[in-house]
Amino acid sequence: MDFPKKLQDKLLARKENNSFRVLPTVKNIVDFSSNDYLGFANSEIIYKQAHQFLIENNLKKNGATGSRLLSGNNKLFEEVERFLGDFHNSETASIFNSGYAANLGFFGTFPQRGDVILYDELIHASIRDGMQLSNAKSFKFKHNDLNSLEEMLNRVQHNNSALYVVTESVFSMDGDAPDLVAMAESCKKHNAFFVVDEAHAVGVFGGGLVQKNNLQDAVFARIVTFGKAMGCHGAAILGSSELKEYVVNFARSFIYTTALSPHSLATIRFAYNELLNVSLSDTDENPHCIENAQKRLKATIQHFKQEVKRLDLDFIHSESAIHCCIISGNSNVKEISNQLQQKGFNVKAVLFPTVPEGKERLRFCLHSYNTEQDITSVLETLHLLLNKKVL
Repeated sequence: MDFPKKLQDKLLARKENNSFRVLPTVKNIVDFSSNDYLGFANSEIIYKQAHQFLIENNLKKNGATGSRLLSGNNKLFEEVERFLGDFHNSETASIFNSGYAANLGFFGTFPQRGDVILYDELIHASIRDGMQLSNAKSFKFKHNDLNSLEEMLNRVQHNNSALYVVTESVFSMDGDAPDLVAMAESCKKHNAFFVVDEAHAVGVFGGGLVQKNNLQDAVFARIVTFGKAMGCHGAAILGSSELKEYVVNFARSFIYTTALSPHSLATIRFAYNELLNVSLSDTDENPHCIENAQKRLKATIQHFKQEVKRLDLDFIHSESAIHCCIISGNSNVKEISNQLQQKGFNVKAVLFPTVPEGKERLRFCLHSYNTEQDITSVLETLHLLLNKKVL
């Protein structure tokens, strides 16, 4: 059977504008692309602790056996959710199979017909997809622009409906952060429900930037994911007991899917246990010692920024583990990315349509295990490439 003509045309268009995607081959080169900011994904300590816990608690199952409302809600779910709630200073936590599923579940379920969602124009695709499933009206405000948000809050009519404001605490494609304190004040002033996606902040900034700014009570819902700095899989929505009841009764991406396996839950639990311990050791300089992971990551970020300044490179300002260099044009940024990979540095290009046309970029993800030498070397190589000097 022939492939549908409309789909053939869409694939051809991707190839013509140099935005065609293929799955990459794993290369043994310096990692500047993964979300494993603290090195937890490769931690033998977490792996062994999770494995031993499952054996000791007779949870030797390969799968959950069903959705949580059928046969998949084992005791470990309840234990991990209580732990997450305590860790994040939240009344409850509702575990989902991924951050994508959590955002689809929340935004496709909570906002109702006639409600209004105001969202940052650079919000993640999973939130956009969730909003499309909703019957609510949605309007964007300018990226991290408090004046734009305030203007929208004053403009929208929501006398008999709920108003939601959504942002990320660290933006995945820019690495920058909004003024959460000021946004929370605006939401309170306008009686809006504040929702924050903390995917790229949890772990890098402890429990996330909401907790760092002590805004837990000002935020209606937080989405935290475990596939970034926590080095495992899954996600959770943090909020009130009523919020959790609503999730269990109406969130389709929670209800109609097989639950996470016991192994996934145990890994989440012990990854968080290590996050509690990351600042306890000041003496062990082993780069794989996770007690020092946050300190090393902070030092890595600082060195990266210093080298960017020394080499006069044009990067988007960021205090997080994500740092981006704008290089316009899919062909241009792909070529530089390929050359960096040939030199032994795994730096990925982010292309249009993932980002706006003209805003294509190299995206550097920094980790606790990146060395100062590697950082200096990759940035000096980039400097030469941008100045079209022969390497």
